[in-house]
Amino acid sequence: MPAAEPAAASGDKPNIVFIMADDLDYGTLPYFPNITRHVVDEGTSFQRFFVTNSWCCPSRSSILRSQYVHSHGVWTNTPPEGGFARFYEQGLERSTIGSWMKDAGYRTALMGKYLNHYPGKAAPATYVPPGWDEWAVPVRHLYREYGYRLNENGRLADYGWGEKDYLSDVLAGKAHDFIAGSRTPFFLYLSPVAPHLPANPAIRHSSAFPEARAPRTPSFNREDVSREPAWLRSRPPLTDREIQLVDRRYGNRMRAMLGVDDLVGSVVQALEETGKLDNTYIFFTSDNGFHQGTHRLKKGKTTPFEESIRVPMVIRGPGVPKNVTIGPMGATVDLAPTIAELGGATPPSFAEGRSLLPVLRGERPADWRKNVLIEFARPADRFSAAQTPVPPYRAVRTQRYTYVRYQTGEEQLYDLLTDPYQLDNLAATASPALLADLRARLEAMRTCSGANCRVADSTG
Repeated sequence: MPAAEPAAASGDKPNIVFIMADDLDYGTLPYFPNITRHVVDEGTSFQRFFVTNSWCCPSRSSILRSQYVHSHGVWTNTPPEGGFARFYEQGLERSTIGSWMKDAGYRTALMGKYLNHYPGKAAPATYVPPGWDEWAVPVRHLYREYGYRLNENGRLADYGWGEKDYLSDVLAGKAHDFIAGSRTPFFLYLSPVAPHLPANPAIRHSSAFPEARAPRTPSFNREDVSREPAWLRSRPPLTDREIQLVDRRYGNRMRAMLGVDDLVGSVVQALEETGKLDNTYIFFTSDNGFHQGTHRLKKGKTTPFEESIRVPMVIRGPGVPKNVTIGPMGATVDLAPTIAELGGATPPSFAEGRSLLPVLRGERPADWRKNVLIEFARPADRFSAAQTPVPPYRAVRTQRYTYVRYQTGEEQLYDLLTDPYQLDNLAATASPALLADLRARLEAMRTCSGANCRVADSTG
């Protein structure tokens, strides 16, 4: 039986809710009942969905603009190479998925985390970027979940330490009001900060998952790193004490995610109460993954390993097949073009991703994505650099392989078909033909721009 076809974005335009967790790794969604029941069971999940950069601000810039990092130029989380200041000073926010949807007649809202160090010294604390009708974004103590300050449509509001002030709950309430008050099609970009560290759970969830333990995959506290680049060879195995901290951190992250799960339940309830659920698409994803003891990394991201670059991606909505998982590759640059097509918006010529609607319809286009580009630059400021031991690199992820080239000249190559946990670096032993092919794919991707990226990503 052919897959159902997503509703066309014409006459009666659909509503679109885009929910993005912060640092959520692939494979954890089954632990969260609302996300599972309302999104996964009612939608289509991507088995292979990847970020352009496994770090918050570069990744989010790619989502907002549908550009790879070398095109939007937001390389890190902090100025001068990155953060909100870089996005703002380059004028990038004049054209984002928010402005595209607003121009297409949508009422738009962004609630939750925007870009790292917003607004910082680059703009007033009351600054609201173009393209957004409703705005509720933290400007101080972003990751606390309690005791923070929000910019609410240009007005600053302080929240305390009571249960009613928990950020995910506050966002859920604002989302409910936005949904209920919308008389025209709406686009809601909802970005809670969980499970980003310090991963503070709501008081009601503080005792959940008492036996939580980080998954002991084959890459957990990996034994043999002798064929890896110097940055990884230099890392000693985790001690018993460090493993205990990994498990404690894992439990905190899971507990913090329960607040996001409640938020998802609240959004679906608001859509049901207002009779809008049947005409609404819900996206759920993350800006990057997270290491929790894998490859000798106690915590963090920014690596080209699967734990860092692969994220959950689920879409539900009119005509989207329910409770299925599909294999075609997708990337975060594809999100804005997909949302734009659903809403009848036209992405600018600089957009480098592609709409995911063909594969949601069950099609297998011959020119579909075969390559995803991942780029990373080491930050200049000392604090961030100390937290990020990985040298700059560019990588290409194909259906089968991950190939990485570091600025140091070192390489990594993994066959995900035979080595899904990336334990065997084949860069020194692979056939010259395979290496030549992957190097050519990487070169084509790292130099692409605009529509040319949709040629480079399907070549191979």
